[in-house]
Amino acid sequence: MRILGLDTATASVAAAVLDVGSDRVLGAASFVGPAAHGEQLAPLVARALADAGCRPADLGAIGVGRGPGPYTGLRVGLVHAEVLGWVLQIPVHGVVTHDALAAQAAADGLAGAFLVVTDARRREVHWARYADGGDRVAGPDVAAPAQVPHRDLPAVGAGAAAHPDAFADPRPPLHPDPAWVARLAARSIRAGSAPDVTPLYLRHPDAVAATTRKRVTPP
Repeated sequence: MRILGLDTATASVAAAVLDVGSDRVLGAASFVGPAAHGEQLAPLVARALADAGCRPADLGAIGVGRGPGPYTGLRVGLVHAEVLGWVLQIPVHGVVTHDALAAQAAADGLAGAFLVVTDARRREVHWARYADGGDRVAGPDVAAPAQVPHRDLPAVGAGAAAHPDAFADPRPPLHPDPAWVARLAARSIRAGSAPDVTPLYLRHPDAVAATTRKRVTPP
């Protein structure tokens, strides 16, 4: 089975096609830059599929990062995945973005307990704590960098790298690899877990509904 993995929960917009049987990444594309998730995602998915030499109809499932992440960027990935899954009539499995980063770090050789820290904007970070091997034991949650517990642990993710005064031991990777989103989605499918694409916003969006009516004509 081929799974499309994608993530838009951080400053990175990324997509990858994973062949589950061989655990081989067939195609991948990513972009890191100013918030342009809506413009970047569809072309990156198309490029990953082209590199993999497959069509959307060849996919058996989709894995998508469900955060935590800022509202707008995270919503782009989840909506794209759900619409594509509906069109193709294939399951869409949400993956905690920090879990994908943790699995990637553990596979790269990071041993012992560690943190995953990503940028939450508003001078805050999203964080989660992991045991040796990448099992999550706390979080995800949102806090000011100086308020994150266990900041003496190694910390992966761009949020830790951006706050070296708060995190004593920042480590790579900085951004989630969509291939690991696909791998964790495959594990969820093998375990028979129900698809869950509930977004992890962890706080209210910046935009709020008006509490009073606004006059639109001259007084």
